[in-house]
Amino acid sequence: MPTINQLTQATSLNAGDLVPLFATGDGDARAAALSLLQEYMQDNLVFSDSADYVSQYAAPSATGFTVAITDGSVDLVTSSNVHLILTPLAGYAAGTITLPAKAGLVDKQEVLVNCTQDVTTLTIGLNGASGAIGAPTTLAANAFFRLKYDAVTFNWYRVG
Repeated sequence: MPTINQLTQATSLNAGDLVPLFATGDGDARAAALSLLQEYMQDNLVFSDSADYVSQYAAPSATGFTVAITDGSVDLVTSSNVHLILTPLAGYAAGTITLPAKAGLVDKQEVLVNCTQDVTTLTIGLNGASGAIGAPTTLAANAFFRLKYDAVTFNWYRVG
C-alpha cells in the first residue's frame, strides 16, 4: 500500500473527492469528502478580516488637520475595532491621526484607515501607547493601512 506522499497528485478538486484523516474518537484512519471538510471549516474558522469595525468619518478641510480615532466600544458595538474613513477636501501637506487612548485599548484591537486624498506628511499620535511600528508617514490618494495593538509591548503594529 502506498504512503500518502507516493500518491498521484490531483490537478483539480471536486466536492465529492475524499481526503484521508485520522479519527481520534475511533482511533483509526478514515476518509472525508471535501464538501464535509468545507462545511466544518465554514462552521469553525474565524478570520481576522471578518472582525466587526465601527465606522468613523472625518473630512478635514485644511492642512495640519488632526483626527482623533474614537474608542469603538462607545458606540455600543461589541467590537473595539475602528474603521476611519478619511475624506479630506483636497490633498494636504500635513495631517495627524491620533489613535485611541491607551487606557481603553484591548489586546489585538485594530484600526483601519482609508484616505481619499494625498497627505504628504502623516503623523500618528500614540495617545499613551509606546509606538506605532511600521506606521506610514505619508498617504497617497486612496491609500489605506491597518494597525493592531499588542497589550504586552504597548505598541501598535502595522498589519496591512
